[in-house]
Amino acid sequence: MHRHMRPHHIKGALLPLAAACATPTAAATEESQAWITESLVVTATPADTITLDLSQRFRRESSNGEQQTARILIDHRIARGVQIGGGIAFFHSEPEQELRLFQQATFTRGIFLARTRMEQRFFDTADRPSWRLRQRVQASIPLGSSKAPTLIAATEFFFHLNRAKPSDKTGLAVMRQQVGLRQPLGRSLDAQLLYMRQQTFRDNAPDAVAHIPWLTLSWKI
Repeated sequence: MHRHMRPHHIKGALLPLAAACATPTAAATEESQAWITESLVVTATPADTITLDLSQRFRRESSNGEQQTARILIDHRIARGVQIGGGIAFFHSEPEQELRLFQQATFTRGIFLARTRMEQRFFDTADRPSWRLRQRVQASIPLGSSKAPTLIAATEFFFHLNRAKPSDKTGLAVMRQQVGLRQPLGRSLDAQLLYMRQQTFRDNAPDAVAHIPWLTLSWKI
């Protein structure tokens, strides 16, 4: 996308994401959280990228308290605008620990990105893995030169495919909407600050909605 984007082009790019964000919040319980992520992105070969990240999630005790995460991901470009990859992640909180394997395919064209991810989640509180499908759509809109911020808008849906515990919900389980800015801080460092609205759908109980400012620092080498 050329750096001098006309306003009606930006408006058209955001319409599909804005429509997905217009979900009613009636009868939902709400809370605030705060997330911080530190990310290292390594270009191993012209076609291969390795990403390492750590995250700290500050949550209420009713949401299982604070959580720390660690993740490693390898992506391989198989065609222009097409990557496949996978990785492993570990999630630690006071009530339970999670080991997660995942595989994904990412498609990019212009300002748009679409990612499909399959996850196998192993909890120390469940006897079998939970399978989850995630679908993300994102627009990244430059607001000027290469040193200017980029507007980020995204929607992601989480589908639970089985029940690892009798109380688990299947089908659409979580929806996230994000909007914010990514700002270059140097040749290889940038900061991204998003507001994320996360809605967890629950059977026989009000949905849980979390309002989350999310700061990510990313270093590319």
